[in-house]
Amino acid sequence: MASALERNGDKLKLPQGYPLKAGLITLYRGVRYHLKEWSSRRPENPRELFNLRHTSLCNVIKRIFGVLKKRFPIIGCSTEPTYDVNTQVDIILACCIIHNYLIGMDLDESLIIEVDRELLNETRNEEAGPIERSEDYSLGEYLRDSIASHMWHDYVANQM
Repeated sequence: MASALERNGDKLKLPQGYPLKAGLITLYRGVRYHLKEWSSRRPENPRELFNLRHTSLCNVIKRIFGVLKKRFPIIGCSTEPTYDVNTQVDIILACCIIHNYLIGMDLDESLIIEVDRELLNETRNEEAGPIERSEDYSLGEYLRDSIASHMWHDYVANQM
């Protein structure tokens, strides 16, 4: 399996619904995952805990990139990039460094508040697309179950 950076001319495209694969671990279907559902209840099994943590991590990542794209329009530009991959990586790194410096000098939370508002209004289509059963799907399922099991055992051990 080639990484996205090793592909020649073949852009990284994810089908709608993000199918479970060995290199793309998705939520468990049909298991609650909305963060607001967790405010009054704890996860009751490994699948719920996995979905809670997966969703929390996705929200953090979306928030980070949302703030960076608002602060540095070169990142959020929707046109085809004119820079090679290495230059794109350098641009993102430089933007992250400058962003962290700016936060240290003057914490203006207006961008964070704006991105949070946008994320609250965003809807997520968890159930899109049919389940694709393949060897890669089975490996993804095994990896996800293994991660969920490890999380659950750690979670239960630390609840005592």
